[in-house]
Amino acid sequence: MKDTGKLPLPEPLLAARDLSVTFHQGGRATPAVRGVSFDLYPGETLALVGESGSGKSVTALSTVRLLPDNAKVTGSVRYRGTEMLTADEKTLRRTRGNDISFIFQEPMTSLNPLHTIEKQLGESLALHQGLTGAPARARILDLLTRVGIRDPEERLKSYPHQLSGGQRQRVMIAMALANGPDILVADEPTTALDVTVQARILDLLAEVQKAEGMGMLFITHNLGIVRRIADRVAVMQAGEIVETGPTARIFAEPSHAYTRKLLAAEPTGRPDPVPAGAATVVETQGLRVWFPIRRGLLRRTVGHIKAVNDATVSIRAGETLGVVGESGSGKTTLALAIMRLISSEGRILFLGQDIQGWKHAQLRALRRDMQMVFQDPYGSLSPRMSVAGIVAEGLAVHGLGDEQGRVAAILEEVGLDPATSERYPHEFSGGQRQRIAIARAMILQPKLVVLDEPTSALDMTVQVQIVELLRHLQAKYGLAYIFISHDLRVVRALAHSVVVMQNGDVVESGDARSIFETPQTPYTRTLLAAAFDLEPAG
Repeated sequence: MKDTGKLPLPEPLLAARDLSVTFHQGGRATPAVRGVSFDLYPGETLALVGESGSGKSVTALSTVRLLPDNAKVTGSVRYRGTEMLTADEKTLRRTRGNDISFIFQEPMTSLNPLHTIEKQLGESLALHQGLTGAPARARILDLLTRVGIRDPEERLKSYPHQLSGGQRQRVMIAMALANGPDILVADEPTTALDVTVQARILDLLAEVQKAEGMGMLFITHNLGIVRRIADRVAVMQAGEIVETGPTARIFAEPSHAYTRKLLAAEPTGRPDPVPAGAATVVETQGLRVWFPIRRGLLRRTVGHIKAVNDATVSIRAGETLGVVGESGSGKTTLALAIMRLISSEGRILFLGQDIQGWKHAQLRALRRDMQMVFQDPYGSLSPRMSVAGIVAEGLAVHGLGDEQGRVAAILEEVGLDPATSERYPHEFSGGQRQRIAIARAMILQPKLVVLDEPTSALDMTVQVQIVELLRHLQAKYGLAYIFISHDLRVVRALAHSVVVMQNGDVVESGDARSIFETPQTPYTRTLLAAAFDLEPAG
């Protein structure tokens, strides 16, 4: 709910005083939250902001004692006057999901993949309200309609994997609202969503909050979202609230150095110009990826999913092609086809050679020149291998030798201490893990690097560092990048040219500056409006 200028009610819904959380494991105590105090009033949105590890989520989870058994929580958290830290299990069960509901960042980990949407919503209604049968079904349909699910009756029997990311998040919001909570805790609810879907979800939350008069505790590292949705802001660093105040004041006159650092953390500038006479690294002509739909006993093809239609792109050495569009638009499919990791039709010219018809043995030698960095460094790095093993794996595969010397050099190049090379991925932060993934790709000295949402899971300050690192490596080695992202701020800072994809079609392409300043299609204008409406001031 945006600031209306009204004074808050004298009695808060939720009041935390001197809240501290320490995790105990293996004889070691790790403080996560230190002496945090805040109030949340009816109809108000309080944003908890800060980088990963600052204690935002731990603070929220501790309000209804959802932390693991090794967490020691001290201080006070009072909900409508009832002390939650010493409440009995009956009180906690009544409060959780009924009076205080949660929406989390990734609905696929929160929704049961084995149950339909109707069953999962029905369980909450049966548990807290005793609703079953026809009354429950009517309530579920009403909830799905309110959160903007189209044709809700058709979606009742759907499973989570059959819904888009935005639809899954809407279902999570419906579950959170099912029992008319007083407080909604939204923990990074839009981070993994496209900018257009993100804007719609934020508008939905604001509308529901206004209608229900809920208090909302909104956790995020995106200050653009904070400016759009919050009444007050509490900035967290290393487990402490270092600054708090009305949103307008925090943005206009931040008093703490850390707050100023967060506000300044935005990818800026433009990439260096592509060198004159730069050779074309990759070019496609009429590239098409259609997946057959087969049905019946004989598995006959009855249609196609048209993932990419007649895409023609060209990328030179030292150039970044930004590929943007909503989820399902064909961005990643285009890149995978160019790398010959999925079947396609049309011409793919790599360093002047048409590689479309090449067999596996021919492609194997080419792989060192075409590398990929993925969105999630948690999932793309083997937890059983040391950093040295991960980074050197490509050298061993291609028989390039001198592993130790090259590993040390590339780790230093990406800003990591070579002395840490024997550690494992879990011992590094998210930004450090992404640097490891970049090192793994760069050690082979490729000509083309595909970067698939490499910054979307990172804090804003870390995003800036990764953008600067990618610029440095491109300028030094003349790399061609395909940069796939729904974060148009990062694309603007990195890309020389842009293709905009919608439903498998390239609806607009051209020089990045022209695309951002004078978009030609309504779809591109919609994307840009959704992205930069969330942009922090200044």
